[in-house]
Amino acid sequence: MDDLENLVNEAIALLSDVENVAQLEQIKVRFLGKEGELTKLLKGLGSLPQKDRPLRGNLINQAKKTVEDALDRRRKYLEEQRLQSQLEEEALDVTLPGRGLAIGGLHPVSRVLTRIESLFRSIGFSVASGPEIETDFYNFTALNIPENHPARAMHDTFYVDNGYLLRTHTSPVQIRYMKAHRPPLKVIAPGRVYRCDSDVTHTPMFHQVEGLWVDEEVSFSALKGILKDFMQNFFEREELSIRFRPSFFPFTEPSAEMDISCVMCGGKGCRVCSNTGWLEVLGCGMVHPNVLKHGGIDHEKYTGLAFGLGVERLAMLRYGVNDLRLFFENDLRFLEQFN
Repeated sequence: MDDLENLVNEAIALLSDVENVAQLEQIKVRFLGKEGELTKLLKGLGSLPQKDRPLRGNLINQAKKTVEDALDRRRKYLEEQRLQSQLEEEALDVTLPGRGLAIGGLHPVSRVLTRIESLFRSIGFSVASGPEIETDFYNFTALNIPENHPARAMHDTFYVDNGYLLRTHTSPVQIRYMKAHRPPLKVIAPGRVYRCDSDVTHTPMFHQVEGLWVDEEVSFSALKGILKDFMQNFFEREELSIRFRPSFFPFTEPSAEMDISCVMCGGKGCRVCSNTGWLEVLGCGMVHPNVLKHGGIDHEKYTGLAFGLGVERLAMLRYGVNDLRLFFENDLRFLEQFN
């Protein structure tokens, strides 16, 4: 009895100090292996008297069971320790501050587009859109700019395969809208347009808003009133003056360029307005009868007015920006000023 108890106590004491699986296996071999201490005792049962063997064998088996249970507990403990250590090494520190969660804001061009749309919606205009890859017909021919017309050279067009091109203005949306709707029509067409041009006041991609109103009694005076009201509200200046200068556009007749009194100097003259006191902001006119015909509208019954403005141009004037390219260089130091 004493020798079994001593072996069990020794095995349990050794197991309590085990720090890895290799040491655990060594102890297992020492006590439970083929030549282990407890195994030898079982093998020695044959030397005992017949009547003593059952009791002795039962005690040895109980001792083996005690050592095996202690081995299993220590093995489970080591596995838990290993797993805990791995979790600690691979753990994410959830107390760290978050990354990439800065609140975004609208781009200044988007802010201006939203403002333009809101102002025109308030006076009954709808907002329409169309494809940015257009056909020659919708971009030029339907707008009274036939092949070989000198006005085509003014557009510096990006041509793509199979007779398609990147639209040079959003006027094609007006043709598509006229074909799909019947007068009266009041619509603006905001969107991206493309031309081969790049400097401080031009980029290959920019934004335009084209406007169209077709009805039985649309007049040039209505055009003037709409645009004056829009500019005064856009710049929030009731004293803002406007003027119209005769011009030429193939899709309108008569045509005009519209100027506003300089928003930087109030019309007194400065570097921005070249000391004239005036800033050119858009082109406009009465819709040419040929354009109405291409839109499927009776030009004998209906008249129309149209206008087109550059969104970046208005953004530059509203925010005092002197280089158009700043809007598209993705410099957060510049863009964050508008939010």
